[in-house]
Amino acid sequence: MTLAEHLGELRHRVMIIAVCVSVVAVLGFIFYSHLLEILQNPYCSASPKQCKFLVTNPLDGLNLRVKIAFFSGFVISSPVILWQTWRFITPGLKANERKYAVPFVTASVIFFCAGMVLAYFSFAQAIQWLKDIGGSTLLTEYNPNQYLTLFLLMLFIFGVAFLFPVVLVALELTNLVTPKRLLRSWRYATIIIIVVAAVVTPSSDPLSMLALALPLVVFYFLAIAVGKLLHK
Repeated sequence: MTLAEHLGELRHRVMIIAVCVSVVAVLGFIFYSHLLEILQNPYCSASPKQCKFLVTNPLDGLNLRVKIAFFSGFVISSPVILWQTWRFITPGLKANERKYAVPFVTASVIFFCAGMVLAYFSFAQAIQWLKDIGGSTLLTEYNPNQYLTLFLLMLFIFGVAFLFPVVLVALELTNLVTPKRLLRSWRYATIIIIVVAAVVTPSSDPLSMLALALPLVVFYFLAIAVGKLLHK
């Protein structure tokens, strides 16, 4: 393909993604109240008697609705985004590499969603820890935009972090790393995973950090096993 053809292909893929995200975002805007209730559940689990949001700006309600709409658009459209990205890359791959398209996209979606689910259920513990560390004399009435920013950031980071085994398997298939080398370096990898998890966990609480680090360590060894099977 020429440069112009590549740019045309890129524009085509971006247009498909933009239309899909926009359509889902409109639906998210319409069903905003249901989505807000879902996102508010961890807060209500930590504070059953008082889990209302405090709005101090007339524009906070609109900003919150738009933010939730676009987030739902990107999350629900993630299979389309990953598939279109892979379809753009496919022409530059060899025939034996293209056969991994569907498995890799499927695995990416599954692991990304699994990371977000774990973050969702861990966030209630994070909120509880943050409340306890502040002391019982504090009255907790969170700003919805600040709460949602922290929550969405946690969902996103956990989702992206759970793509770790997919990336490792891809590196093994391209022979940039080998299962044998990964297995030999497992101690250093474990330390790095724990340090990175402690740094990137948005809520900064130890339970969420462990909830992120432990699965990544398991995924590290899982990627080694998958790499060995694929090289047989």
